Amino acid sequence: MRLTAIIIAGAFWAACCPTSPAAAAADGWQPAKVPLMTRWGKAVSPASVLPEYPRPQMTRSAWLNLNGLWDYAVTGKDAPAPKTYQGKILVPFPIESALSGVHKSFDGNSRLWYRRSFEVPKAWAADRILLNFGAVDWEAAVAVNGKHVGIHRGGYDAFSVDITDALTARGPQELTVSVLDATGGGQAKGKQTAGSLEALGTLGYTAASGIWQTVWIEPVPPVSIAKLKVTPDVDRGVVRLTAIARDPPAGAPAGADSVEAVVLDGGRETARAAGTAGNELTLAIPQPKLWSPDQPFLYGLQVTLRRGGQPADSVGSYFGMRKIALGKDVQGQVRILLNGQAVFQIGPLDQGYWPDGIYTAPADEALRWDIEMTKKLGFNATRKHVKVEPDRWYYWCDRLGLLVWQDMPSGGGQTSPVAARQFEAELQAMVEGLANHPAVIMWVIFNEGWGQYDTERLTARVRELDPTRLVDSVSCIAPEGVGDVIDDHPYWIPRAPKPDGRRALVIGEFGGRALVVPGHVISETRVFGHPGGTVLASPWEFTTHYVQLLRHVFEEKEKSGLSAAICTQLTDIEGECNGFLTYDRAVAKVDLDQVAAANQGRLPPPRCFRALSPTAEKQPVPWRYTTERPQADWYKAGFDASAWKEGPAPLGASPRERTPWKTPNVWMRREFEISDEPLVLPQLMAHHALDAEVYINGILAAKLSGYTIEYQEYEIRPEARASLRPGKNLLAVHAFHSGQQQLIDVGVVDPLPLLEKSK
Repeated sequence: MRLTAIIIAGAFWAACCPTSPAAAAADGWQPAKVPLMTRWGKAVSPASVLPEYPRPQMTRSAWLNLNGLWDYAVTGKDAPAPKTYQGKILVPFPIESALSGVHKSFDGNSRLWYRRSFEVPKAWAADRILLNFGAVDWEAAVAVNGKHVGIHRGGYDAFSVDITDALTARGPQELTVSVLDATGGGQAKGKQTAGSLEALGTLGYTAASGIWQTVWIEPVPPVSIAKLKVTPDVDRGVVRLTAIARDPPAGAPAGADSVEAVVLDGGRETARAAGTAGNELTLAIPQPKLWSPDQPFLYGLQVTLRRGGQPADSVGSYFGMRKIALGKDVQGQVRILLNGQAVFQIGPLDQGYWPDGIYTAPADEALRWDIEMTKKLGFNATRKHVKVEPDRWYYWCDRLGLLVWQDMPSGGGQTSPVAARQFEAELQAMVEGLANHPAVIMWVIFNEGWGQYDTERLTARVRELDPTRLVDSVSCIAPEGVGDVIDDHPYWIPRAPKPDGRRALVIGEFGGRALVVPGHVISETRVFGHPGGTVLASPWEFTTHYVQLLRHVFEEKEKSGLSAAICTQLTDIEGECNGFLTYDRAVAKVDLDQVAAANQGRLPPPRCFRALSPTAEKQPVPWRYTTERPQADWYKAGFDASAWKEGPAPLGASPRERTPWKTPNVWMRREFEISDEPLVLPQLMAHHALDAEVYINGILAAKLSGYTIEYQEYEIRPEARASLRPGKNLLAVHAFHSGQQQLIDVGVVDPLPLLEKSK
């Protein structure tokens, strides 16, 4: 049965997205027209933009969301504040995004200005007012009513400013934010590409400058809770809690601050402890319910700060009881253990890009949907690749049960002491900012050597900041003996790294085959996939290739002690079309049930085939071939190829070749006979390190691209498959390549029916 792409959004959406009524123009705002937009992006309205409370692990009931339309202007880097602004921008979407309504590139020679007004509720008159930013990329200078109140550098971490002393007694308050973002040099930037609105590259994507996470204000008493540190201790059945108080303003009365913490199990109190602010409390959890991907149980937490015995501040939170560690199995292989048990981790690379919001998801429901689809694909883990997400993404991982490898956003090379200090400050901010999320189990400091320096020292620093999680010092190309895992990126064929008896073996990236779904890509011509640009032709091929790769993954799990494997990738991104889902999240490009079963180790039995036109995998197969361009009808039955050379497959310049071929092109023909036995579903079987066009009986049967690591099945186009008949048939191939490793061998096979196991 032919496998087709699964439309997962109900209907194909228009490519150049007209706005829905909910997103109709307001005060001159409307989303820019771009090739792709998600269904959530179509529903965005300035009246309600990401309205959820943005900090689920330290909640307060009183707050005011400042997302929405702000004035914006772009000036020179050193220019003063503008007297007039150029238009409206929808916060918190980056200026480069369609949903910002601006959709302009931004560079290091410019400054981006934001302005809006707000009013402080009268009920907050006795409180301090905090202005909070989820994240601003990269340097943000903040002023209220013309008074400078703070500056922050770093594109991925949250920050707060006490703006109380800059407020007027009544009426509107003016808030301005100016932003610098060079997106280059030693700056931590992940895969952002400076100055690009449509990068369509293989290692770089569109930049995301300015405010890109929620902005809000909240009232707090003069003495308040600034931070919670929550650490589960599964071995001792306790949770350790430290509540850190914010420094009171000058003139506030002195006094010892006490803290009371209550642990809740479904609303029922299960533990209580009291102590002083800044000191660790220990709460014993009776018969702890452990957190795991299969059972992501979360305890509630209520923390109250008292001064002079009276409640001063109170926040809500949650935590999960879980432990991540290394240990050896009965064969002596080092494994990653979750709650003392070896849990094989399989997940996608998740880069957190959106066609309409770039770095910013268009809705909280979109964040949740990505994680739910990750689970639906049968994954139990994910690698958040060189990006830090808003807190609510990690909240959904905590709640839905998804193990997270968290990458530090890579820089362009820490070439100066100033750049190194900034990188390390942002690394610390990431580790401390996400430390309470049970889903996060491993920190990845560097990826493939990008901006890598002082690896041993930084690994030790991350261990010091967080001794409860694993450290992947470098995902691929790691120094000898550093970190908790040995991580490789075998895109060709998944193989475990060489063990050292001390660290766990993981595959940080593999796979990456591409599939283009017309109408759901930014470009149908600028397409990239791994390895070597491999682009498949159908969801059937995508699913078949992925399952074949997983056979190797699970073989390595048993044979070599592999603990985890991460596949590239969850969604397409710009020019990369190697996602399980399209970039607009509208189409699943694989059979969800087959992939989910395979990811969980339930692999289908290998198919057996009868050869209609055999390959040379087991013995030489003769072909007629030429390296000189033939006449136009060379692939048709009536063409005379008797003057062509003859040689056995494979042809190429490779250790596997039987017939040398080193020119850019080769044309091949062979006849084969089919008996009158009924056919099931004929397929191509090919091994290639190049691109090729394959014809059956003069009809284009398939286009092959990139590289294979072994013989792979390919779908034959229906019209070519229908041409197969008893008696003589013709197989013709045009292969083209100019590299050092080139190889081609093609056959036609038909699957044998699977026999039921005898009862």
